[in-house]
Amino acid sequence: YLVLNWIVLNKNMPFKQGVFKPKLREKYKGKSLPVYRSGWELKFFRWCDCNPNILAWNSEGVIIPYKSPLDGRIHRYFVDGLITIKEQTGSKTYLIEIKPSSQVKAPQPKKYKRKSTMLYEQKMWVVNQAKWEAAEKWAKKKGVEFKILTEKELNC
Repeated sequence: YLVLNWIVLNKNMPFKQGVFKPKLREKYKGKSLPVYRSGWELKFFRWCDCNPNILAWNSEGVIIPYKSPLDGRIHRYFVDGLITIKEQTGSKTYLIEIKPSSQVKAPQPKKYKRKSTMLYEQKMWVVNQAKWEAAEKWAKKKGVEFKILTEKELNC
């Protein structure tokens, strides 16, 4: 394990994770260096850093409370990113969540899928729905747009 303040990175995980060091530090608005927990997040960070149309960005800088349908308690949702983009009509801010495309639709039972896997996927789906509903409300209140990006958008 590598510990960075309160962040723990497990080097035995099967996906990429680490600390990203922005080349254009003035565009990154986080208090500490961003941590990526997947190759897609790393790709997104690189895109934010190098894209001249990205005016400002952060990672996990927005924390939204949401009520979990699993336990009925309030939890904190650390949204993956907040970006401000230069557009033709001015600038626009987006609240960004990065997810595999398989997790942005309800899980489907399949012959080869274990019951425990299906149960886990269903729980994650329900929790993600609660998070995204809270993010939509937060974004609307703040005048920003909530977007979920998958590998399909990140690989274009």
